[in-house]
Amino acid sequence: MQIWVDADACPKVIKEILYRAAERVQIPLTLVANQPLSAPPSRYIKTIQVGSGFDVADNEIVKRLLPGDLVITADIPLAAEVIEKGGNAINPRGERYTENNIKQRLSMRNFMDELRGSGVDTGGPPSFNHGDRQAFANQLDRFLKQAR
Repeated sequence: MQIWVDADACPKVIKEILYRAAERVQIPLTLVANQPLSAPPSRYIKTIQVGSGFDVADNEIVKRLLPGDLVITADIPLAAEVIEKGGNAINPRGERYTENNIKQRLSMRNFMDELRGSGVDTGGPPSFNHGDRQAFANQLDRFLKQAR
């Protein structure tokens, strides 16, 4: 099993939690982004920089993903592809995407996108906070314990 990170929009604090987890459980962690990334030196952590463009990083993750791998992403369409391919997905706020909830999340995302496209101000997500960080760490720990 490997952990993949859709790293362009992943909060720094979440990356730091992932670095510690990779070392602790000795699991490969790969961050994929359109821009240069820095990561601590580790035999378990690597980065991949892909070209710029729409969904280039997402497509790279899906291409390399194996069933059972974990992807960290806030991108709901990417999470849907991951689940379809037999992977697992958790967003940086600690929500685990599953076969049972991904269609609903994707429908809501598409609906909100349509509203924004028609000029409706839907606001944005709330600010990332300590509770989100804790929820992510807890969800990651649960996943890693189950995966062993």
